Amino acid sequence: MNDYMKAITYNYPEKIPVKVGLLPATWAKYGKDLQALCARHPDIFQNVQLTGEVKYFTPPSYHAGKFTDAWGCVWENIKEGYESIVTGHPVPEREDVWNLKAPETDIGLPHGFMFLRLMDLRGFEEIMIDFAEEPDELQHLIDIVRDYNIRQTEIEVKRNPDSEIIVFGDDNGMQHSLPISPAKWRKYIFPAYKAIYDVVHKAGKLVYMHTDGCIHEVIADMKEAGVNVLNPQIRANGLDNLVKTCKGKIAIDLDLDRQLFPIATPKQIEEHIEECTRAMYMPQGGLMLCAECAADVPLENIEAICCALERMRSFKG
Repeated sequence: MNDYMKAITYNYPEKIPVKVGLLPATWAKYGKDLQALCARHPDIFQNVQLTGEVKYFTPPSYHAGKFTDAWGCVWENIKEGYESIVTGHPVPEREDVWNLKAPETDIGLPHGFMFLRLMDLRGFEEIMIDFAEEPDELQHLIDIVRDYNIRQTEIEVKRNPDSEIIVFGDDNGMQHSLPISPAKWRKYIFPAYKAIYDVVHKAGKLVYMHTDGCIHEVIADMKEAGVNVLNPQIRANGLDNLVKTCKGKIAIDLDLDRQLFPIATPKQIEEHIEECTRAMYMPQGGLMLCAECAADVPLENIEAICCALERMRSFKG
């Protein structure tokens, strides 16, 4: 069993698992300089091309321009290398929900597969009104998206019989709160997640869930729904709240402060990563550290992140 699985299962990992994510825009900006940085940190960047022409994977939604997905949502992007946003919603009127059909094609489990999909289909303001007024159309919409995701999860489980973990991504929070009340989240969103994650657990696998935003009020509920590893943001939730809701209760892949990285000094970055590690560390495990770097993060700060993670991965309390 490697340290990643030991950390998830509280089986005393030798080192804290760490990783650094580099957006396509970051590669486009720094090119060979970033490649050279990766070569200096082989323990972190084990699967990055270190020689030759700089190439990087860009998902379709990270290209500038427009495209329409299988649900009929129109995505628009003005900046190559960053994620698109949905600007065209296929069911903008509430009564349109009754005519909505899930795609016949199987698109897997992209980021935003459940909660964000509701917003993409209806539009943020309209779906917020639906949650406020709770019409029959809201549950009908949730059922359509949930059932489609159950099918996609069944396919994913069969496609990866040897994988111990199925990864999901769906942002549930805003900067300072959930967009809906915790009570309504538990009423409408919790059952959908649980139905989807039950498929994973019945196959003997674990659930990894990435979710941005302030979600600490429902972390316990996410665990009850079947999440084994949570990927929460430190800035949106606050370190104290994550210590209270996660430490010793649910394994986390802690998303370090992306909003700090562009403006901090290397020393401040080192202090931030050490503070988070000391607060969340348990010898049994339950902690992983990750840092995502966009193109606004200076190279020296990416270097500082790597150095701090290399030092703290051996932390023993």
